[in-house]
Amino acid sequence: MRELSSPNTVADAIFGAVADHSRPLLTYYDEATGERTDLSAATLGNWAAKTANYLVDEIGVGAGDVVVVDLPEHWQTAGIVIGALWAGTDVHLADADAAEAASEPRVVFTSRDRLDDHPDADEVVVASLDPFALPLRDLPPGVGDYGSVVRVHGDQFVTRSPAVEALDGMPTAEVVTEARTVAERDGIAAGTRVVSTRPWHTARGVLAHLLAPLIAGGSLVHVANASAERVAAIADVEKAGVVLGIPSE
Repeated sequence: MRELSSPNTVADAIFGAVADHSRPLLTYYDEATGERTDLSAATLGNWAAKTANYLVDEIGVGAGDVVVVDLPEHWQTAGIVIGALWAGTDVHLADADAAEAASEPRVVFTSRDRLDDHPDADEVVVASLDPFALPLRDLPPGVGDYGSVVRVHGDQFVTRSPAVEALDGMPTAEVVTEARTVAERDGIAAGTRVVSTRPWHTARGVLAHLLAPLIAGGSLVHVANASAERVAAIADVEKAGVVLGIPSE
């Protein structure tokens, strides 16, 4: 692994481990829609920075404020999770534990079909999950469209509260250490191209199946709605060194 020091933020750990910021860091396939989206480290970093700037400068989140991410696996979800961590918030995934631990979140990022699940949030932002982050129309009053609200913010971010950043209450140092342990267990090292169908619906899932490959200095190809045969074909095309979570037929 490239980066073994103690980073100030999860974003530092991810982007500090990247050898070439112009190469794909996250690739997202959805076989149900035909989507294939490549994000270089530079592009993913820009979306994460815009998200962090939006949360800090427009919403005014403070150190340790709770942000809930209730979204399926998608490149937009990755940008939101990394950006919310970078902003110094306590990021919760919308699993059973989050409902109790984050009953009054400061901000919720969700999809249009899950709006009714978050009546107590101060701010609600809907991600379109569009391949090009095209905006959603006719959202209810007071609900923001993710692509629209973050696009106007800067694509560089200066860390304000690195010591407070957390994933489901787990501080940065613990997240990074655990992610490196998981990556080593799964055979992921710097430069490894990882094809995975494993879910991100919990904090543990985000840590193990999104953050771990990236913090290890690898790159991630996440595949949704694919058969085992199709996952194997994608792994061949993407020259994967590690394949995780191939679905059963």
